[in-house]
Amino acid sequence: MMDELPLTAAGVAKTFGGGFDYGRLLPWGRNGRAAEGPRRVVDDVSFEIRRREIFGVIGANGSGKSTLIRIISTLLLPDAGEVRIFGLDVVRDTMRVRALINRVSADPSFFRNMNALENLLFFGKVYGLSGRDVRERSPRILARLGLDWEQALEPMSHLSRGQQQKVAVARALLTSPVLMLLDEPTTGLDPRSKRDVQSFVREVREEHDATILLTTHDMEEAELLCDRIAFLSGGRIVAEGTPVELRRMVAAGRPLDEITMETVFMELTGRSVEEDEEPQEVLAHG
Repeated sequence: MMDELPLTAAGVAKTFGGGFDYGRLLPWGRNGRAAEGPRRVVDDVSFEIRRREIFGVIGANGSGKSTLIRIISTLLLPDAGEVRIFGLDVVRDTMRVRALINRVSADPSFFRNMNALENLLFFGKVYGLSGRDVRERSPRILARLGLDWEQALEPMSHLSRGQQQKVAVARALLTSPVLMLLDEPTTGLDPRSKRDVQSFVREVREEHDATILLTTHDMEEAELLCDRIAFLSGGRIVAEGTPVELRRMVAAGRPLDEITMETVFMELTGRSVEEDEEPQEVLAHG
């Protein structure tokens, strides 16, 4: 099985909306606006990730990144297409796929009144780890992320946003997944915490032989971490390649080192990441 590619996606699509018609109840629909029809959030997305690769998906909030991650991590069913993890279909082989992956989101959930270690113990038990294993692994992982043991014994509600995100990364690594799905893992972090998490992502790949899918709207982060990058706009992949290959697509004779990834995104999509933002009510799906 491990001879298969870590992740392949072929023609993946997902549509939201088109269910209850608010316009039939209220003429102006929801929040004073006309009711909208179905919206294709992920639209015919195909790509593959190679072994030990850090593959980045760049797009604005609402571009479909998080929906795509949820489909890959078996939390959402695709309407069309296929995703395979080491050859296993995420729909038909759900439980086997979950044993191979772990996911870090931009807004992870915890038991807020429990401390970090208690959360890690609970999570580890769900994944079949013994309490002894969790207690042995947790201090090392948290220390590498820059979270000291005293902080790990504080209730989660007492920790900063950055500290909580470090616990989320530690939680994902506890099970030694061979494929990590990182969905905006550094969003909202202070610069130091952001650097700690980014350094740890590189360590995970080097020391644990892991393959990593990273979604972000941070161009600098993507270029710093990723071997290859795909631009996602309006639910579609509009370009894919290494940072150098993406620059060459728009160079037109300009020196590559003078072309920023933001410029590449604008020229290939026709808009900046900020302009590509979707209305707030759509973000729950993107």
